[in-house]
Amino acid sequence: MSGAAPVSASLPTRWLLPTDDKGITELAADLQIHAPAARVLWTRGYRTPGDVQRFLRPTLDDMHDPFLLKDMHQAVARLRQALDRKEKILLYGDYDVDGATSIVVLKKALDLAGAICEFFIPHRMRDGYGMRPEVIDRAASDGVALVVSVDTGIRANAVVEHARNLGIDVIVTDHHLPDTEIPPAVAVINPNRRDCEYPEKNLCGAGVTFKLVQALFRDLDWPAERVRKLSESFLKMIAVATVADVVPLLGENRIIVKRGLEGFQDVRNPGLRALLRVAGFNPGERPTAGQVAFRLAPRINAAGRMANANDVVEMFLTSDEQRALQLATSLHDLNKERQETEAEIVKRILEICEQEPVTSSDFALVFSGSGWHRGVIGIVASRVVERYHRPVFVLSEDEETGFAQGSGRSIPVFHLLEALETMPDLFTKFGGHRQAAGITSPVERVAEFRRRLNAHASKVLTLEDLRPTIEVDAVLNLPELTDRAISEVFALGPFGCGNCSPVFAVRGAELAGPASIFKEKMLRLPIRQNGRTVMTTSWNLTNRAAEFQTGVRYDFAVCLEEENRGFGNWRLTVKEATPVKG
Repeated sequence: MSGAAPVSASLPTRWLLPTDDKGITELAADLQIHAPAARVLWTRGYRTPGDVQRFLRPTLDDMHDPFLLKDMHQAVARLRQALDRKEKILLYGDYDVDGATSIVVLKKALDLAGAICEFFIPHRMRDGYGMRPEVIDRAASDGVALVVSVDTGIRANAVVEHARNLGIDVIVTDHHLPDTEIPPAVAVINPNRRDCEYPEKNLCGAGVTFKLVQALFRDLDWPAERVRKLSESFLKMIAVATVADVVPLLGENRIIVKRGLEGFQDVRNPGLRALLRVAGFNPGERPTAGQVAFRLAPRINAAGRMANANDVVEMFLTSDEQRALQLATSLHDLNKERQETEAEIVKRILEICEQEPVTSSDFALVFSGSGWHRGVIGIVASRVVERYHRPVFVLSEDEETGFAQGSGRSIPVFHLLEALETMPDLFTKFGGHRQAAGITSPVERVAEFRRRLNAHASKVLTLEDLRPTIEVDAVLNLPELTDRAISEVFALGPFGCGNCSPVFAVRGAELAGPASIFKEKMLRLPIRQNGRTVMTTSWNLTNRAAEFQTGVRYDFAVCLEEENRGFGNWRLTVKEATPVKG
């Protein structure tokens, strides 16, 4: 989008291959597992039987003491005071999966403890992101004595001060990066506080909420078995939020998601059962983390993006099966609307890029359009990052207010919030973290934002950073794909951010038959290596179908996927392919 020479939508993909090591054979023998899983474990740094066992079989007992979080003692003491005095409590959340599920979990926990508890979730279009003083004013008039924020509030210093002036105490629970000063609350629970020594820094908002619930239950002196069962019952909801918020699935997050997904074999919550039903799951079918990310989370998020997230909370709190199904169906329909709206904006952005191609001097991209639906622009930004492998902001301009609001997404090596903090004069509001951020800015300053963000990115990034990269965990020989070897690879899950589905390199495999396109979306490629032929699928190589020639040898980067819809119980998905030279 400048005078530099245009570049293709993506530079040639760089393959990072692991080095072989004799220790892998010893690890496989010690653990009595097959080579594919042993190679992945070794590449990812799990190189002793003890390390592997802790990784594969985490328990709730492996989680850290919640009272290690700064201000947890103060938060629990204030909650106990509210319980003892029968004070009215307001839970103040956010409108995404993380915020809505946090509300559900904390409200259920406080209800069990006998609290008088209500909740408020802002409307994305009407209220915007974050805590607002007018909500606190209404709370004061309703007799609220304590506000507990979940997944929000860490930068709401003025609002918390306003509450204090009205005689309302505030407990802030959040995971977003704080400003220089933290809010003047009774307690601020956030593992990313600079003065918080809690070992796990990557909890999502619902994860922080879960730690508060754990601490409260412990302080109530309930029987240990009751606390354990209640904690386990909440993990399903916390797991959904953890996956949806794209935090690393390692450490405590791995425990939460692994144990939470296991709990899906017995779902008693009518709302969660209804959601699973409209998302196409059979009774008792346990979703993978990937299925949570692409089938459950979007339907939950659709309410906050397209309408009101209160429907999500009602769905998960109601005991009425019929009402739960009605709400879940509404979320399903909203998600369809969201997909259509998102596709329209992506199409418009790609048209802009055709008219003014992305060049080698464009290290960050900012797109802005009048009336673009603010509920989907974060997803749109992610789609554009996938295509151009650069930090991207997508903004919606409001002609009535004169402001542009939007979201940014990034590549791993670029810290979005740090970039925004170099130009705070451009924004009336901004926040977020490394990979996702949001801003509000006067429309007339969008062009300057585009220029300054690109200038900052050009100093931080190199052209090599803009190349998409495939990090290969292990080399795979097709004859190694036995049922047991495959189940051992799946046992390394749940897969997601920080613990991606292992990528295997199948070197020099021959295309054993013609490439074919299935339902206009999926490319099917039969590949043969060392006497074993496997039918593979690909979702991102359909536009290259004509390139693949029978009998030609290729290097394939593939992933194993659990599959119960017509391909057996697993399938091999091709991420990238390149012809073997010579």
